Amino acid sequence: MSDTVLVESHGDWLQITLNRPDKLNCLNRSMHLALRAALQLAHDQAARAVLITGAGRGFCAGQDLGDRRPGTADWPPDLQQTLNDYLNPNIKLITSLPAPVICAVNGVAAGAGASIALACDMALAADSASFIQSFSKIGLVPDAGSSWILPRRVGLARAMGLALTATPLSAADAEAWGLIWKRYEDDALLPAAQTLADQLANGPTAAIAATKMLMQHSATTDFETQLDREARVQKSRAISPDYTEGVQAFLDKRAPRFTGE
Repeated sequence: MSDTVLVESHGDWLQITLNRPDKLNCLNRSMHLALRAALQLAHDQAARAVLITGAGRGFCAGQDLGDRRPGTADWPPDLQQTLNDYLNPNIKLITSLPAPVICAVNGVAAGAGASIALACDMALAADSASFIQSFSKIGLVPDAGSSWILPRRVGLARAMGLALTATPLSAADAEAWGLIWKRYEDDALLPAAQTLADQLANGPTAAIAATKMLMQHSATTDFETQLDREARVQKSRAISPDYTEGVQAFLDKRAPRFTGE
């Protein structure tokens, strides 16, 4: 695996760190492939939680524009192919992992970097972090799922404003608008994210995976269909060992010991 993406095991969960701090963790081909390998490792090892963060003072400033320059032989780039071959598969891996995926946004998250953060199940941010839909600054449109996620998180008016003006959104506003879960002082962000990952990894992970599925389907189904889907999933959860353990632990007034079954 490339040193542009670091993977650290914390027992039942994995921490993935984007590691090009001198470039604000801008994405290039090597980094896309390394991130895919790290996410695939989380899937293959059945990690019970995943934490994604960035090294240095930024989370990810988007695609590395220095990779391709006007006037060179490979200009113009085929960005559809770039998305289909590199970035979109990683976004799909993030959203399809059964385990909860947490993002600790430790600085700027711009363009594709913001897309990665927003694709995660829970995003935490440092006070110094900012989110920028920077695509319009270079004549592009939001990609990697941003045009789907943003309106559903913050509403069409705010999503349109962010996309058209490329105005940086502070961590405080991102929290107030419901774009992220919580914000923390810079030094407290990573410990808080690691504590959350540990908490979720020790939780009822099969139920968490089912909750992810229900939430994702809710965006494209009607209310009655969702009610039926909830009932079917709840029936399967009711015969699970984790449900039995959860109820027994409640009755015994002790912490549950979930196995993820």
